[in-house]
Amino acid sequence: MTWLYFDWRTPEQGGRRSNWVRSWTVWRYFKDYFPIHLIKTWDLDPSHNYIFGFHPHGVLVAGAFGNFCTNYSDFEQLFPGFTAYLHVLPFWFRCPLFREYLMSSGPVSVSKKSVSHVLSKEGGGNISVIVLGGAEESLDAHPGKFTLFIRQRKGFVKIALTHGASLVPVFSFGENELFKQVNNPEGSWLRTVQERLQKIMGFALPLFHARGIFQYNFGLMPYRKPIHTVVGRPIPVHQTLHPTTEQIEELHHAYMEELKKLFEAHKRKYGIPEHETLIFK
Repeated sequence: MTWLYFDWRTPEQGGRRSNWVRSWTVWRYFKDYFPIHLIKTWDLDPSHNYIFGFHPHGVLVAGAFGNFCTNYSDFEQLFPGFTAYLHVLPFWFRCPLFREYLMSSGPVSVSKKSVSHVLSKEGGGNISVIVLGGAEESLDAHPGKFTLFIRQRKGFVKIALTHGASLVPVFSFGENELFKQVNNPEGSWLRTVQERLQKIMGFALPLFHARGIFQYNFGLMPYRKPIHTVVGRPIPVHQTLHPTTEQIEELHHAYMEELKKLFEAHKRKYGIPEHETLIFK
C-alpha cells in the first residue's frame, strides 16, 4: 500500500517499461500464433508526436498489444525514432503487482493527463495508441462485424488540437475474428446487463469462447486467425490551445472519413467482401 501511494501517478507519467520483459520469448510465440502483422502505408516525421486511433477493440486487443507492447513486431523497423505508448483503462493500474507487470510491457493510463504527458514531449517521436471504441465496443466484437463506437468519442480530437499532434487512423483486420460471442443484440437482456456492469465497473464483460488447447471445438484460447494492423495516412493538425466546438467537429469528421477510406482501400486484401462497410455508432 505504501508503494502504491508513492507510485500512484507513474501510469500517467509515461509508465515504467522494461526492455527485458518486452523481449520475453513468450511474446514471439504470441505474435506468431495468429500471426500478427504491422503494415505501414505512410512515412511519419519523427520530429512530431502522433495519436494512433486503433480500431476495432475486439475482445483481446491482440493487434495493439502484439505490435506496440513487445519487441517482436516490426514497429522499430517501420517507424524508426518513435516510441509507442498503448493507453489502457486506469482500472488495471489499481491492481497491486499486476500493475507493475502491465507497465513493464509499455502500457500507460488512458486518462487525459497521461495522453497529454506523452504528447508533450519536445522534439517529437512519441505515439499515443488509443483504442477509441473502448470497452463498449468489445460487446459488438462479433466475427464479420465492423461496428465502431466513435461518433461520440471526441476527446482525442480535442487533445490532438491542443497539442498539435497529427491523427493517424489504424485498422486491425482480423481483430474481431479471434473469438465468438454469445449473441447479445442491443435491447436484449444480456446486453442490458453487460452495459449496466460496464457503467459500474468501467470495463465490459463479453461472454466469449473459441477453441481449446488440444481441440478446436470449445475453449478460451483465441482462434488462429491472421491479424493485419494497417497504419493509415496522418491527418495534419495545427496546434490550437483553445479549440472551438466547430474545429473539433470538423477534425472529427475528417478523421472518420480517413478511417473509412483506409478500410475500403485494404478490405479486399484481407478477405472482406466488397459489400461490407464500416458502421459508425
